Amino acid sequence: MKKTFIVMLALAVLASGSVFANGSSETKAAAKPAQVVKVQIGFENSLTEPVGQGLLKWQQLVNEKGDGSMEIVLYPDSQLGSKNELIDSMLLGEPVVTLADGAFYADYGVKDFGILFGPFLFDTWEQAWTLTESDWYKKQSSLLEAKGLKILSSNWKYGDRHTMTTKLVKTPEDLKGVKVRVPSNQIQTEGFNALGAVAVGLPLGDAYEALTTGTISGVENPFATLYGRKFQEVAKYLLLDGHVKNFTTWVTGTMFFNSLTPAQQELLVSTGKEAGFYNNEVLDQAEQGYKDKMIAEGVTITEMTAESRKAFKEAAQSFYANGAKFGWSDGLYETVQKAMIAK
Repeated sequence: MKKTFIVMLALAVLASGSVFANGSSETKAAAKPAQVVKVQIGFENSLTEPVGQGLLKWQQLVNEKGDGSMEIVLYPDSQLGSKNELIDSMLLGEPVVTLADGAFYADYGVKDFGILFGPFLFDTWEQAWTLTESDWYKKQSSLLEAKGLKILSSNWKYGDRHTMTTKLVKTPEDLKGVKVRVPSNQIQTEGFNALGAVAVGLPLGDAYEALTTGTISGVENPFATLYGRKFQEVAKYLLLDGHVKNFTTWVTGTMFFNSLTPAQQELLVSTGKEAGFYNNEVLDQAEQGYKDKMIAEGVTITEMTAESRKAFKEAAQSFYANGAKFGWSDGLYETVQKAMIAK
């Protein structure tokens, strides 16, 4: 009997130990941090460009200011696919972010946003920033959210977009008939056609070969992208027309954004804006350097005269006169002109 009691006591102790062990294991499991959300930022540019440096800053800020539940993973040089492919994946709820602009948003259903990429719309960057803080811009952003896309940040300079060609261009007359690569969207296509060129929609990654083969005779983009893509090797003329003051936006899907906690949402938006200011500083400092490098590599750079700028702006008016063709609201050009100067 005594032996039986001892055996039963030993079994009870073992069972008790098993319970405590299980309890300890469950406590440890409960203490584990939540699964880390990996925000995938895909973009066409290289990490060496100012926008790439801005993204590295964004990645750093999320790591420093977050609680470890979210991190940014960068995919430069179109590693995640084209812009349209990325936006399509966002609409399916994928944790993807990319840079886009009004021209693309117009193609995704918010037609009035397309005017932001119209040629010679802005004269100064201050006008662009005033517009992004306006009620008009907030309304367009809300309409975009209803389409499934959430703008995270709008304060990143992508740069003044200039035109690089295989022949000298100074005026709209010189541009007539020149095949210029543009992103594959209606706004930029029609915008360059209005200036006299023949716009050719191509992925950015295909533009170098197209210049080499003569499929196109020109490209357009800010300094950093033009130089980063080595277009100076095959196109030796650069017109500093600044036809678009290109501020870019970073966008994700509303489905993914709404799946984040309020703290994660705030972190992603606030650090994106802070990184935008950093990007702008890097870009401003780099532009003169890119210009000097292009000159050293044999590029002929043409500055816009007041007369040539006036001629280009006049040519651009045919683009704005065709607002109905783009599905724009009545009087959109005038509405935007007022919003960009309102204080």
